[in-house]
Amino acid sequence: MKKMTLFSLVLLVSLFSLFFMSTGALAEEVVIGFTGPLSGPAAQYGRDNVAGLEMAVADLNKAGGIKVAGKKYSFKLVTYDDHVDPTAAVNNARRLVSRDKAKVIFNPVFSTLAPLTAINEQRGSEFLLMAYTSTPALDQIKNKLTIAIPPPFVAYLEAYMEYAWEKGWRKGAMVVTLGAYGDEWRQAFKKSWIEKGGEILADQPANYYTETDFSSHLAAALATKPDFLLIGGPSDPTALVIEQARNLGFQGGFILVDQAKMNYIADVAFKGDLSKMNNLVGVARTLDIGPKHIMQPFIERYSKEYSGRVATSENVLNYSAMRMLAAAMEKAGTVSDLPSIKAALPTILPMDPKVNLVAYMGMLETRFLVPGTVQSIENDQYQTSIQNVWWPKNKEEFEEVVKQIPEREVISKYLPLEGYSK
Repeated sequence: MKKMTLFSLVLLVSLFSLFFMSTGALAEEVVIGFTGPLSGPAAQYGRDNVAGLEMAVADLNKAGGIKVAGKKYSFKLVTYDDHVDPTAAVNNARRLVSRDKAKVIFNPVFSTLAPLTAINEQRGSEFLLMAYTSTPALDQIKNKLTIAIPPPFVAYLEAYMEYAWEKGWRKGAMVVTLGAYGDEWRQAFKKSWIEKGGEILADQPANYYTETDFSSHLAAALATKPDFLLIGGPSDPTALVIEQARNLGFQGGFILVDQAKMNYIADVAFKGDLSKMNNLVGVARTLDIGPKHIMQPFIERYSKEYSGRVATSENVLNYSAMRMLAAAMEKAGTVSDLPSIKAALPTILPMDPKVNLVAYMGMLETRFLVPGTVQSIENDQYQTSIQNVWWPKNKEEFEEVVKQIPEREVISKYLPLEGYSK
């Protein structure tokens, strides 16, 4: 009986070993870290970033992970809440590197990204910082291990100003989120708008990460009788700003900073009713930032997997960033040589839109080259989105870039940005 029991045990262990080998369970893990707001008013913004990473990691692992130097690797995502606190973000990053062995860390808020750039190149504890921020200030930080995922917000700013000017708006007021990102947006917009010939009548920054009642900020801004309000931060509090402004009788227009997402606000806060969002311009809704026949299944999948939530560009762009990162590791032949991985990223772009979703076309130092796509809401309807290509040096290069971008129901526009042309 004992011999039979021993034989059975050996057989069982052998069968389990074969099973794990055949399913790739013995593949080594590459840990991907995330630190960001996962609680408080900006929690949904942080979770939207995480959701895109989760979906990409799930798809990569389902497909067998990646193969590097003859060895198979799967991915594991480890997340920590930093409450948008710089000290907590740094502590989280140190924990991710030392305890969880992460070589890559994602973060979506410039107020916490800036201190992370001060530690991610430290010898012996290096990590590749994947920055989901559009602030141009990040591009001024000399850091060889940082990558910015979205386009710089000036690509949106210039497009928004064109829209506003064509609408006949000349007088604006600002109720934008506090913090380094919001401060930079307000200063850049005010400078550009005044240079264009417009006026900024009031500047009433508010803390979108802690406040829920914006009536005092709005009352002060609306008392100046503006044609439009520049507003925004995370989408949930931005929706409150729109609703409270309309309740105070404001009938003018809205310009959304790029952190706020119009389709999330429309679908979640206003249950699909666009009437409060007429004469508004912002980042294009998720359906229109990629080919619709690819984006629609992704949106439906996201809604199914995340209890009916509305897909945003945070989901899509972080999903794409993770897929690009995995492809670059394979191309570089390493999961730990961070400079080599970063150097490989431009060589794998553009990727098949079925894998990458968004038209990432290359890299310029620390920032990915991806169009800034904007859209407006007029007469209770979304208007045709405009895809702004901001990095070519001239019209000829622009035309070549457009030829490589998958077809979409958009208008492509050349919008060169000073300091960003390749």
